[in-house]
Amino acid sequence: MKQASYVLHLQTRGKGLYEFTGQVAAWLRELGAANGLLTLFVPHTSASLLIQENADPDVVHDLGTFFSRLAPEDSRLYRHVIEGPDDMPAHIRAALTQTQLSVPVIDGRMALGTWQGIYLFEHRAGNHRRRVILHLLGE
Repeated sequence: MKQASYVLHLQTRGKGLYEFTGQVAAWLRELGAANGLLTLFVPHTSASLLIQENADPDVVHDLGTFFSRLAPEDSRLYRHVIEGPDDMPAHIRAALTQTQLSVPVIDGRMALGTWQGIYLFEHRAGNHRRRVILHLLGE
């Protein structure tokens, strides 16, 4: 068994889903990975990771709309508002989603479904530089 790690930097431009499947696939190709388990981890409390449909942009839009209704930006609802009205809603959205994903790698490719892509889900309104840590355990 071999291990490899890489830190991917993603620039966001406010709330939304940012697909980065291609960047992960490129790293696996560069690595010459054959088979194993890929772990992705985002070390942030106001961003998360999703595997979601990447064929119809309406899915991304509807997810953003749903989470805005689920955790609205309303300072009257929260005590933690130090960093602005989007601060606590961002933490709630991150708590309801995932900060870590596991994806099997088979024959050098991620075993994603036909319409699946990997997304960083940015929950804050401003621009951010987010890190995603990739770790492959395999051969």
